[in-house]
Amino acid sequence: MRLATQQHGTGPRRVALVHGLGADGALWHTMTERLVAAGGIAVTTVDLRGHGASERADDYSVQAFADDLVESLPTGLDVVVGHSLGGTVLERAVARLAPTHAVYLDPGFRLGLPTSGLAGRVFWAASPVSVVGAALLQRLRSRGRPSPSPADAELRQAATASFDKAMAVGVFRDVAHHPAPVAAPGVPSTIVLSDDSAAVLPDATALRLAELGWELRRLPGIGHDFWLQDADATWSCVHDLLLGVPSRD
Repeated sequence: MRLATQQHGTGPRRVALVHGLGADGALWHTMTERLVAAGGIAVTTVDLRGHGASERADDYSVQAFADDLVESLPTGLDVVVGHSLGGTVLERAVARLAPTHAVYLDPGFRLGLPTSGLAGRVFWAASPVSVVGAALLQRLRSRGRPSPSPADAELRQAATASFDKAMAVGVFRDVAHHPAPVAAPGVPSTIVLSDDSAAVLPDATALRLAELGWELRRLPGIGHDFWLQDADATWSCVHDLLLGVPSRD
C-alpha cells in the first residue's frame, strides 16, 4: 500500500519519521519544526495503514506495515526514526530501506505480555479486555509525568479519531508473538529508551543488543510519549543523529 506522506522543508539531508500505534505523522510536528529550522533538511512523515490519511486494510500484520514503508519511502535516506510500533515496523524494513542510520524510540521489539504457558493462553483468550487492561496499567505507571500541550492533545485526539481501532489487538498479538531478533543491526542503529521502555523492550534484551553493536541511549524522566512530554529533552538526546553532527561525547 502506498502510504499518505507529508513533506516538510527542503535540503540535501533526508530524514523520515515513523509513528507508533494510534498516532499519525502530524504528531511529529515539534520534531519536524526543529529539523526544518535547522536548515538543509527534507523531512518526510508517514501515516501507517489504518492511521491518519492512509487507507484502511484487511491485513494489519507488522510485515504488511513494513512492506508499505518500503513502498512509500525512498531507499538510502540519511536517517529513519521509528517510535514504538513504528520501531518494530522499521526493524522489519530497514535492510530494504538501507538508511545511513536508524533511530528507534522505545521500539516494540519485545512486548512485556505473556505469550506461552497458561498465562499466555489466558491472556490472549481474554483479549481485547486483557490488552486494554495492560494499556491502562501502563498509563497508571506514567501518572505524574508532563501532559501534552493543548495543541498536541488536539492532534492526538484527531489521530485517535481516524485510527482503525479494529487493528489494536491483532497488532499487539503479532508483535508479542514475533519479537525482533536479538542480532547485530542491519545498519548503524541507535535505540533510545524512556522510563517506560521495559513494556516494549526489556532491559536485558536492550543490553544484549548493545553488546551486538546497537548504540543504547537512555532518557530518564521521560515516558513513552517522548517529545509530547518534553520536546526539548528529546531533541537534546537525538539531534546529533538527526542533523548528522558530531556526537556530544
